[in-house]
Amino acid sequence: MFRLIRMGIFVGVFLFAIALGQADGAEANRNVKLRGGLQNARIQFEQKKTGRVAFIGGSITQMDGYRPMVSDWLRARFPETKFEFINAGIASTDSQTGAFRLGDHVLAKGRIDLLFVEFAVNDDQDARHSRRGCILGMEGIVRQMRQRQPLCDLVVTHFVNPPMLEQIQSGNTPPSIEAHEAVLRHYNVSSVHLAREVADRIADGKLTWAQYGGTHPKPTGNAVAAELIGELLDRRWTKPLPTSAAKGSALIPAKPLDAGSFFKGHFLSPGLAKRSEGWAWHVPDWKKIPGSFRQTFAGLKLLCGGRASGGVSFEFEGRAVGAYVLAGPDAGVLEVSLDGGKFKPTNLYHRHSRGLHYPRTVIFANDLAPGRHSVRLRLAKPPGDGVKGTAARILQFVVN
Repeated sequence: MFRLIRMGIFVGVFLFAIALGQADGAEANRNVKLRGGLQNARIQFEQKKTGRVAFIGGSITQMDGYRPMVSDWLRARFPETKFEFINAGIASTDSQTGAFRLGDHVLAKGRIDLLFVEFAVNDDQDARHSRRGCILGMEGIVRQMRQRQPLCDLVVTHFVNPPMLEQIQSGNTPPSIEAHEAVLRHYNVSSVHLAREVADRIADGKLTWAQYGGTHPKPTGNAVAAELIGELLDRRWTKPLPTSAAKGSALIPAKPLDAGSFFKGHFLSPGLAKRSEGWAWHVPDWKKIPGSFRQTFAGLKLLCGGRASGGVSFEFEGRAVGAYVLAGPDAGVLEVSLDGGKFKPTNLYHRHSRGLHYPRTVIFANDLAPGRHSVRLRLAKPPGDGVKGTAARILQFVVN
């Protein structure tokens, strides 16, 4: 009952925001970037009467926010269509993690007709990626999607946090958004610049940051996002669909923006690795491990090592390798040897690990020569007794 009431409030606020937007006039909004595509999804929804829509992102996507509002909008727009909606949002994850988990969490579900992507905030505040780091992840998602499901339409929405808002208000574009937009222009993918829309409405006195709701928006803020997405889709779908309309594959640029982008990213199960004494691939007893734990990861096996653990080794084929880990208060330092080379340290601990088993992807090596490579891992020996940073908990190895 609570969920029904809450969703009713969401939809009510969403429809109210739509009405406000329509009342302002039909002039195209500069924060709605309509590029190519979007007709394949419409053909599927309107002619085939079925649709599979996926949402990938961080906590903004995982929460009951813009995602269920957009889902309701699509149901209202195509009332005779049977939809399946996939929530592939995982709190704290960034676009690089998104590129590696796209296969398991989205593509494995079957044909995807429309994919919504949201990673601007986490690439900024959680990962603190460089410009190149943002491109490696976002291009990894977009190009991988284009290659593996060329009939799928994509929409990327740029959400906002306080530092990003301040940058926009100062006349600058947040680095994560600028990098993501470079990718989207290269692949002719539509986007919604919600971050700048919020700044514009605040400047015009139509919205306050408190009304928007903060980094994790309140219903009003999520309704603004859903409104802009609805405007984008309506602009593409305004004319009647010709009876002869047929789907067409999106063109893929011959060269990626960055040859090292994670567009061939995937998981490699830690269960396949060779491990010596002290390592176990099992479901941890989280009740006995200090630090809060998210139910998203309940029941999952992890490759776990501690103070007295030996080594882990595996082989992979590709140009990049790393690990998707849960880094808690006791997260330590992995020492990594590639192809028999010198061991180099990779710190698993994140600034958010102090009280949380925090999901993050750490990259051991990138821009490798294509081909087969070997990896050896060991936990760094702590400098003395009483040191907390002695553990590694690996959800998946990641390979590009």
